[in-house]
Amino acid sequence: MYLDQKIVVVLPAYNAAATLAQTYAEIPFNLVDEVILGDDFSTDETVERAKELGIQHIVRHDQNLGYGANQKSLYNAALAIDADIIIMLHPDYQYTPKLITAMVTMIGHRIFDVVLGSRILGKGALKGGMPRYKYIANRLLTATQNLLVNHKLSEYHTGYRAYHREVLRTINYDENDDDFIFDNEVLSQIIYADFRIGEVSCPAYYFEEASSINIRRSIIYGLGVLRVSILHFLQRLGLVSLKMYEQRT
Repeated sequence: MYLDQKIVVVLPAYNAAATLAQTYAEIPFNLVDEVILGDDFSTDETVERAKELGIQHIVRHDQNLGYGANQKSLYNAALAIDADIIIMLHPDYQYTPKLITAMVTMIGHRIFDVVLGSRILGKGALKGGMPRYKYIANRLLTATQNLLVNHKLSEYHTGYRAYHREVLRTINYDENDDDFIFDNEVLSQIIYADFRIGEVSCPAYYFEEASSINIRRSIIYGLGVLRVSILHFLQRLGLVSLKMYEQRT
């Protein structure tokens, strides 16, 4: 039974003091065993709020290293405490923790190795306030990525993901970018390693406290996504050999 497995939620946080309690309150602790918060040198009271909530595992960076670097620290910490299933959840309450049960069930029964919370399945993204330009960019990038990496996902850009420990022990995520492109590199590695990916429809909420990147960084992110997909395509054809696609030893 998957309930015998250790379920760990990891929270990559940066200035999440205003939304952390709301996120934490919806985590299904009848299922989740541990929560790890990664603080990427926040300038607010994120760490203090985490301690008030009773979060025992807090990984603190003594400088701002980036979203991807925060995830690296969190996954290393989760594997160090023998997590079987790891859920990466943003603590800004853009995604509801109530879907953790469904995501864990899908992995716990080994139907899938990875489960993504998709904002695009259904019509929840625009209703939740996703800016139209981001929605259009998401659709165009996803169509291009599906073609280049020879897969079929509704989106590659969600920040709500669950992994079986075997996935994180296999892919070479330490070689990845330290910023937002990290998420796309992880999916590229997972697809290249032929792990099974499932998706669940997930409403997303856009409001002032929710984290987001501006148009300039969005353009940089989009170009980075295309670069990752092109390199994946070339790797698949054997035209390049990149260390990021080597398995961890």
